[in-house]
Amino acid sequence: MKNIEDINRESVKKILAKKKIPEFFAGDTIKIGVRISEGKRERIQYFEGVCIAKKNRDINSSFTVRKISFGEGVERTFALYSPVIGSIKVIRSGKVKRAKLYYLRDRKGKSARIAEKIKKTIGVDISEQEVKEEIVKPTEEGVKTEVKKEESKKEASKIVEQKTEQKKEELKKKKK
Repeated sequence: MKNIEDINRESVKKILAKKKIPEFFAGDTIKIGVRISEGKRERIQYFEGVCIAKKNRDINSSFTVRKISFGEGVERTFALYSPVIGSIKVIRSGKVKRAKLYYLRDRKGKSARIAEKIKKTIGVDISEQEVKEEIVKPTEEGVKTEVKKEESKKEASKIVEQKTEQKKEELKKKKK
C-alpha cells in the first residue's frame, strides 16, 4: 500500500513532466504568470517581485513574493505546483544569507534593496559544455571532421580548424 508521501512524489513528477519550473531561492526577483479567469475568458496577469520565502514540502511547496505597488507593500503566497501558475521566470538572483527575508516588510526604498548575485564563470559556460550533437564541418574538398560530444563549442571550433588544416596539408602532399 502506498504512503501519502509516495502519492505526493508521483503527482509532483507528473506536474514537472508537463510544466518547467526554474530553480529559484529567497532573494531572487521573479515574474509569475498567474492565470485569471473572468467569466468565460482566461488571461495571464504577471506578478513581479522579490521572493521572500520558499517552502519545499513536495506537493505542498509554496513561495511568497513581495512587491511595492503604489507605495504599498503587497505580498502574495503561491502554491508551487498549482494550476493557477502559468509561468515562472527568474529575472535576477539576489545575494542573501537567509532563507526567509521577512525583515524586508519593515524596510522601504534603498534599505529594501538586495544585491545581485553574480554567477562566476570558470571560462566555459555550462550551456556550452553540454553539446549534444556531433559537430561536423565540411572542408573545401568535401572531407568531414567530427568532434566528440563532451567538448565545448569553443574548443570544438578550434579542433575543427586544426583538423581541417591537417586534412588540407595531407591533400596537398597527396597531390605532389
